[in-house]
Amino acid sequence: MSDCIFCQIVSGQLSSTIIYEDELVLGFEDMNAQAPFHFLFIPKKHITTLNDISDLDQSIVGQLIIAASKVAKQKGFAEDGYRTIFNCNEHGGQTVFHIHLHLLGGRRLSWPPG
Repeated sequence: MSDCIFCQIVSGQLSSTIIYEDELVLGFEDMNAQAPFHFLFIPKKHITTLNDISDLDQSIVGQLIIAASKVAKQKGFAEDGYRTIFNCNEHGGQTVFHIHLHLLGGRRLSWPPG
């Protein structure tokens, strides 16, 4: 999807601070960080919303979570705790329509989030 900012990051058209990459997933720093550590994990395959995930995408979605867990451990905040978030559609707070998992850590996070 040529107009998708995350697809442009995957293709190398736009630069980002990459913190994780494997065959299915790309992880990078969030430009609008809401915590000392705030990273986004995206599938390299364009999937617009969580509603668009098919049974064939199970391994991709699972790999997003595994990647986030690995990075939390590597960055040293896994033991203190962290939050992962998927937003879906406008009312869910999704602003980029390419699924992405937020990983936030490095401070105590309150609940409810907002």
